[in-house]
Amino acid sequence: MPSIVAHFDVPLVRCLDAEGRVVGDLPPLASDTETLRTIFRAMLRVRLFDTKAVALQRTGQLGTYASCLGHEALHVGIGSALRPEDAFFPTYREYGTQLWRGVKMSEILLFWGGDERGSAFAEQPHDFPWAVPIGTQTLHASGAALAFRLRHEARVALAIIGDGGTSQGDFYEALNAAGVWSLPAVFVVANNRWAISVPLAKQTAAQTLAQKAIAAGLPGVQVDGNDLLAVRSVLDDAIERARRGHGATLVEALTYRLSDHTTADDARRYRSKEEVDRAWAEEPLVRLRRFLTERGLWTEAEEKRWTERCQEEIEEAVRAYLATGKPSPADMFDYTFATLPVGLAAQRAEALAAVEAAPHG
Repeated sequence: MPSIVAHFDVPLVRCLDAEGRVVGDLPPLASDTETLRTIFRAMLRVRLFDTKAVALQRTGQLGTYASCLGHEALHVGIGSALRPEDAFFPTYREYGTQLWRGVKMSEILLFWGGDERGSAFAEQPHDFPWAVPIGTQTLHASGAALAFRLRHEARVALAIIGDGGTSQGDFYEALNAAGVWSLPAVFVVANNRWAISVPLAKQTAAQTLAQKAIAAGLPGVQVDGNDLLAVRSVLDDAIERARRGHGATLVEALTYRLSDHTTADDARRYRSKEEVDRAWAEEPLVRLRRFLTERGLWTEAEEKRWTERCQEEIEEAVRAYLATGKPSPADMFDYTFATLPVGLAAQRAEALAAVEAAPHG
């Protein structure tokens, strides 16, 4: 008989069920009522912002937009778990994380309006801009984490990727580097079950995505990504582990994309209404709202006041976005290289000359 030389387990962490009832061990955060209220307000705020952004796109005032509907617990959980000096490496829909970490609503709108000035976050110097290429941000995170280690900085790099992105070679290379060099990094997989129109079953034969950590020598854990308390419990442990020099962790967060992939997509063509309805029954805001309400920590009246305040903030951000002048064609060059190659410098000058020569009015 052959001997077994290694054995692995993938734990699943859940604290609240879809009704907000306690089904697992509660983390210390559950007793920090003011922080929990702040987190719920942030989740509600980003959902309201997301709704407005989709409306702007539908009325021709914004370019193609990637909704974050259904991901609020995961995204705000990440933002609230990181320290300000840590670095975040997003894909293209983590607005809850970015807003928590100081990115402005108007900057998000500028980006989706095709303006590169939206990527130059005025009040967030540590985080990378959106990564539309799939998987590249994980390599950037490993590189930053290596720099933190070499500088003896107690900082953590956290990258998020979708379930489809875990099929990219970049993802495996980033995990391997983090494992070999014991880097202070956390890799989060937002498993929302669909890579645009490709379901998870056609993406991988693996039982879980968390187990993809095993080949890199990293721990992998699965968490209910719609359960804010579970998300924070897992992330707090993974981030602290990285900060203490014990290496990286892969976290698979089970969630669902309640929206189309982007406003250029029509998910009705590949998903059933019944599937989406089941996902709505497990969405994150209802779950945390019920948990707070049953403990006397949140009321309908308070939510109404907060909603009105957020809507005023959103409208102000929209006005700032719409009032921003048109970007210069030089932006397509200026945000790419620190020092332009000679050929691109000539093209930049040519583009500016063409604009100058064009009739105005």
